[in-house]
Amino acid sequence: MNLRGFRKTMVSQVAHKSRQEVIYTPESRVRHPIQMLKEMLTDLFLSRELAWRLLSRDIRSQYRSSFLGIFWAIIPPSLTAVGLTFAQSTGLVNVDKTDIPYPAYVMLGTILWQTFLESLNSPQRAINTSRPLLAQVKFPHEAIILAQLGQVLFNLSIKLALLVALFLLFKVSISWTIIFAPIAFILLILLGLSIGLWLVPLVNLVQDVSRSMEVITLVWFFLTPIVYPTPTRGILSILVKLNPVSPLVVTTRELITTGNLSQFPLFLIMSALVLVGLVLGWTIYRLSIPFLIERIS
Repeated sequence: MNLRGFRKTMVSQVAHKSRQEVIYTPESRVRHPIQMLKEMLTDLFLSRELAWRLLSRDIRSQYRSSFLGIFWAIIPPSLTAVGLTFAQSTGLVNVDKTDIPYPAYVMLGTILWQTFLESLNSPQRAINTSRPLLAQVKFPHEAIILAQLGQVLFNLSIKLALLVALFLLFKVSISWTIIFAPIAFILLILLGLSIGLWLVPLVNLVQDVSRSMEVITLVWFFLTPIVYPTPTRGILSILVKLNPVSPLVVTTRELITTGNLSQFPLFLIMSALVLVGLVLGWTIYRLSIPFLIERIS
């Protein structure tokens, strides 16, 4: 779909909203939080169809000219799992005993981490892929975020299919608590999204933040119990406990495998913080997007 077609779609999405009288004042919108929240929820509702069209466009364009297609979604976690399993089997990496076979343990942890990382990067990716639309067309800006979240879920579904095959290969038993795993997955995605929304103005206004994100996420990876069990002693155990991703990753993995929730209180605390952080991050995104559009223009 070309840009003109997107313009027509977005105009139809917000046509009835444009009939309302809009009054612009120099007063900050933050002074009227209830009204601002209503506007946010209204725009979120109006952006559904446009988000679906953007998601369809992005998925087609991502895999249309690719020979391996959707396999690119599973190649990175597969290579990571194979490399770490080889390192563990040869003694290069000394890892304590895990509840399930180590290849399946690493694959599940890597999928969880990459899902979080894709969610964290999704707001900035939405800005980068929609720059022409942002600069030329007025539409609910939540649509581009929803489209990126849809792509995260699409990639996750492909990775989970690989995980099921790996679990069958290693005869990994699952717990009945797996029925609650989708909730944990959603909270992990929302955590990445909320952090990404907080970072949107910093990444676009301060180049050093954008350049340092790869280093930060690499260090963050090693401080998260992805490829090793949660340590119980030493400095690493303290850093892992302070890591906001840890209780969500550990609880999601335990819901799928053992059912013994070792960090359930921390999981509940982080769940509440995620919801609060998501609302605040969404607000920051709404307030900063006009300035970002101005820079784009």
